[in-house]
Amino acid sequence: MAAPVVDAEYLRQIDRARRALRALIASKGCAPIMLRLAWHDAGTYDVNTRTGGANGSIRYEEEYTHGSNAGLKIAIDLLDPIKAKCPKVTYADLYQLAGVVAVEVTGGPTIEFVPGRRDSSVCPREGRLPDAKRGAPHLRDIFYRMGLTDKDIVALSGGHSLGKAHPERSGFEGAWTRDPLKFDNSYFIELLKGESEGLLKLPTDKALLDDPEFRRYVDLYAKDEDIFFKDYAESHKKLSELGFTPRSVGPASTKSDLPTAVVLAQSAVGVAVAAAVVIAGYLYEASKRSK
Repeated sequence: MAAPVVDAEYLRQIDRARRALRALIASKGCAPIMLRLAWHDAGTYDVNTRTGGANGSIRYEEEYTHGSNAGLKIAIDLLDPIKAKCPKVTYADLYQLAGVVAVEVTGGPTIEFVPGRRDSSVCPREGRLPDAKRGAPHLRDIFYRMGLTDKDIVALSGGHSLGKAHPERSGFEGAWTRDPLKFDNSYFIELLKGESEGLLKLPTDKALLDDPEFRRYVDLYAKDEDIFFKDYAESHKKLSELGFTPRSVGPASTKSDLPTAVVLAQSAVGVAVAAAVVIAGYLYEASKRSK
């Protein structure tokens, strides 16, 4: 399919979709499944054959019925009304934007989002995503095939601070952290504690402790959330752009123009939200004092 034309109207619809995603995720508490949808659409990329990747193909039954994608039809259906209101936005962009917003609204880092992904109707073969029952060599096989690194593997694993496993989907049950709707570095803190009653540790989680190269990142991220957030944002952006080369906007634009504009817009929204919270808190305290 042709790449979308990322013009002013396209960017307006991206902003509209972002607002709708914030409202949806806040009302439904569906950040974990939105993040999983984004990861699973992008995580099929093969850097050698240049197939798969963040191209929206997961919307087709052929792909969302893969065993590793069990339950993701729920997320696809939740996003369809937003797609209808933002028809210019590709499914590929919408799914990756949903993952970005899911992280941000649950307290995670701001992730640079560059629109312009093209949709594809070609579904990759089953078996390109990680198998939770396996260890470090398997993780490297999967993520190196995508073109990612050991640091990316561990940083992205920190996304398990959100959500829980469901036995009907994965064969496992439980959450990785005490607050599965808060994005922070608690996944790594809990991992270092060893077995904890009521919390899940998959074989792929334990592999991060057993492998010395992975372990050094686990130790670092458990100790310093700021470093984790920085590395996670970089790794998430890489994952979300697998199979996608960001394009410039308009004839006079450079490649750097769009990312800067998007990030500035995101930052402006964040400042506005923070200011509103501060003002509301001040008014509340003033009201209490006057009573």
